[in-house]
Amino acid sequence: MEPRRSLPRQGLARRVLRRVHVASLHQRNRPVSATARFASLLVVVLAGAMMAISARTSGGTDLRPDRNQDLVGLVRSQAEANLELQRKVEAQRNQVDALGVSTGGEDATGRRALEQANKEAGLTPVKGPAMRVTLTDAPLSVKPMGIDEDLLVVHQQDIQMVVNVLWAAGAEAMTIQGQRVTSLTGIKCVGNTVVLRGVPYAPPYVITAIGDPARLEAALATSKEVAVYKEYVDAYRLGWKQERLAQVRMPGYTGSLALEKASVER
Repeated sequence: MEPRRSLPRQGLARRVLRRVHVASLHQRNRPVSATARFASLLVVVLAGAMMAISARTSGGTDLRPDRNQDLVGLVRSQAEANLELQRKVEAQRNQVDALGVSTGGEDATGRRALEQANKEAGLTPVKGPAMRVTLTDAPLSVKPMGIDEDLLVVHQQDIQMVVNVLWAAGAEAMTIQGQRVTSLTGIKCVGNTVVLRGVPYAPPYVITAIGDPARLEAALATSKEVAVYKEYVDAYRLGWKQERLAQVRMPGYTGSLALEKASVER
């Protein structure tokens, strides 16, 4: 439903003038005092002033913008702030890594262990052959009777399902919307967007996994969860596309490494 909008200023002024005119007709057969004449004149002058001031202030636009526009602007500004923080974290981490190399030159074994740990944690860039899966919402023109519209869009559980299938098939590294996936990656649905590390994304949702393309492809072909999703693809034109890639490059994870909920098992 379209949101309610404020009335045009000129229409408001016309209604005020119409009411003054009607009131004057009712008073035509009655004696009119000087005070009443002055009051009527004052109303007309104020209505004209309101119309002129509103037109000058608005510049031809609505003085009360849609609340949805304010929310969209807020989401965009917050996403830009999150991206700027991620860039600062990445720069600081690079400085820490450089300091670690400069001070640990005599301990080659420790340096190799650190490099391996960073690789396993997804902190270093990688490259290799990959499988890419793209999920999209059904077209807006698809409106089947009796079907909940929520079933015609991609949800976080659909993305997580594909991610889990690819990990189980031996994926060595993965990205969603170009962001490196690690054990700290969370996928959240917010309205009609998916949020990753504080950044909202709209479909299409692109999942890329480095690994043996034949194994990854076979896992997608035999997964029961993928088969259910593809039923909606056939019935309601939900989007599904998969392709092999000969070589891809993936960035290292640059987000925070702090754990807020996990604790060491004793």
